[in-house]
Amino acid sequence: MNYKPKSAMSASRLVLAAFSLAAAVLSAPVLAERGDEALLLARDAFRNGERVRLGRQLEALQGHPLQPWAEYWALRLRLDDGDADGVADFLTRHAGSYLAEKLRGEWLRVLGKARDWEKFRRELPLLVLPDAEVSCYAAQAAGNADMVRPLWTGGQDLPQACETVVDQLVAAGGLTVEEVWQRVRRLFEAKRVGAARSAAAYLPAGEGFDGRGLEAIAQSPTRHLDKLPPGFAATRGSREVALFAIQRTARNDPQDAAARLARIEARFGAEERAYAWGQVAWQAALRHQPEALAWYEKAAGTALSEEQQAWRVRAALRAHDWSAVRRAITAMPPPLAAQPEWTYWQGRALAAGNQLDAARLNYLKIGGQPNFYGNLADEELGRAIDVPPHALAPSAEELSLAAANPGLQRALALFRLDMRVEGVREWVWALRGMDDRALLAAAEFARKNEIWDRAINTADRTRAQHNYSLRYVAPFSDRVRPKADELALDNGWVYGLMRQESRFVMNAKSSVGAKGLMQLMPATAKWVAKKINLGNFHPARVAEMETNVTLGTHYLKMVLKSLDNHPVLASAAYNAGPGRARRWRAERPMEGAIYAETIPFAETRDYVKKVMSNAVYYNTLFSGHPQSLKATLGVIGARGQGENGVEQLP
Repeated sequence: MNYKPKSAMSASRLVLAAFSLAAAVLSAPVLAERGDEALLLARDAFRNGERVRLGRQLEALQGHPLQPWAEYWALRLRLDDGDADGVADFLTRHAGSYLAEKLRGEWLRVLGKARDWEKFRRELPLLVLPDAEVSCYAAQAAGNADMVRPLWTGGQDLPQACETVVDQLVAAGGLTVEEVWQRVRRLFEAKRVGAARSAAAYLPAGEGFDGRGLEAIAQSPTRHLDKLPPGFAATRGSREVALFAIQRTARNDPQDAAARLARIEARFGAEERAYAWGQVAWQAALRHQPEALAWYEKAAGTALSEEQQAWRVRAALRAHDWSAVRRAITAMPPPLAAQPEWTYWQGRALAAGNQLDAARLNYLKIGGQPNFYGNLADEELGRAIDVPPHALAPSAEELSLAAANPGLQRALALFRLDMRVEGVREWVWALRGMDDRALLAAAEFARKNEIWDRAINTADRTRAQHNYSLRYVAPFSDRVRPKADELALDNGWVYGLMRQESRFVMNAKSSVGAKGLMQLMPATAKWVAKKINLGNFHPARVAEMETNVTLGTHYLKMVLKSLDNHPVLASAAYNAGPGRARRWRAERPMEGAIYAETIPFAETRDYVKKVMSNAVYYNTLFSGHPQSLKATLGVIGARGQGENGVEQLP
């Protein structure tokens, strides 16, 4: 729903909004009792393809906030049978909603498959976010095969609908042999051997590519390299397969890959040789091996992926080679170099070279951004990290509009039924087009309903008017803060970690089985419970707030104590394990920011940065005084320094 200023709203609309809210509040318990079970039964019927049973439940859902979901499921089953009756009417009645977007996408795929281009072209402009399959049907409908090029070069999976368009592109000479090889390489790098083989099918026969045995090479690349025949370099295809084996060897042992490449590199062309060294350098940088920078120098002359370019900078940071940092960032494409992390590190590199005015310009580009590198840039500019003044609280009128928003109402009902994925999608879609005032009202609406993650997500979206008490909500303080104080843990850090772990969703469960506010793995919870003699512990209680916070804070304290009492190391350990956090240290001290930036796991790297930035904002809110991220990050001691390794932590 688009927010309109108070002056633009008629009194009658305001009364209507308030009446709608009151009616929703009064009827919600009745509807929940009457319809929730029917909604869940309707979902089961949809999953089982039972149209008649779904129809019966739909009758019981009349007036329920989630009635449109049951209607959507019924129409989806019809579409699966090729029957679009009722689809247009649903799209009209629910125009602009998440479900209308979802159903229109399904309908477009049916129309594209049936090659009904007249209806397809009519409906396509109304779809907001077309996926790859719809985009390929759009290319067919437009007769413009070149529209598929971004999908091809982007390296993403191509659905079956794209095959026809790619065939047309190749037939028209619009896809070069080199573009095919580049896709094959990127797919090899992503460990998608089958997709690479499919892409290679577009190569001319003269390229000499034999895709047989690629899986065996992926499993044992050194065996392939050991058996290379003298004439292996005669065709491009054979050379590329050998490069694939080098790349796979580097993933296991960059040093071995470098030695093997050195013995055969003369058999490759200059670009192929540079490509191979780029692969070896990338894997060496991921392992913090000092040879990485020298191997990157050998990669000049090939197009490095964005990930390879990023790790070139990180290798230079680990080596404290600011000149190499500057050169590596300068070589990046402008959109990549403009990202906050590389803008900040380029500023640092310029400052190290005494180019202080140029460094300041870099810091000004990202200063004020409420993120890890925006915080660090602010401190380089001499600004304290503080929270902006709170915006004026949402009025009763603004809150009424938020509560009456159909998308937010549906999301709330979905959360109640533990259909969190669907609820989040409804909520996010409902926020589209909202201005700051509407976003703050929706965030407050979420907070009042204790949907903490949506309060955070929604408040995070404001552009000029902010409420950091909503961005950094601190629920359950009567349970969390006493536990943190008892163990002498920094409250802001504990809350910063919980915000990143679960967004305060009590029943949160990760894909690997971590549970609760502090996302504890069952084995870790059991181990900690034994260590602290927690009575009556049972694995089923891990997600309970009291048990989860007790075990989580104790484990955090144990990790912190074992790692030099350093919160950056402990944050990395909480996410990826203490053993890895130790291995990622260097032979000499380094800045906490460099340690965080050079964590090999993307998930953990992002996690640590966000936890530490979160902690600064929480402590600013808790204390009422500006905080320093640089001081919090501190310096990471050399490997082995200050570690209490007496007991192995899980």
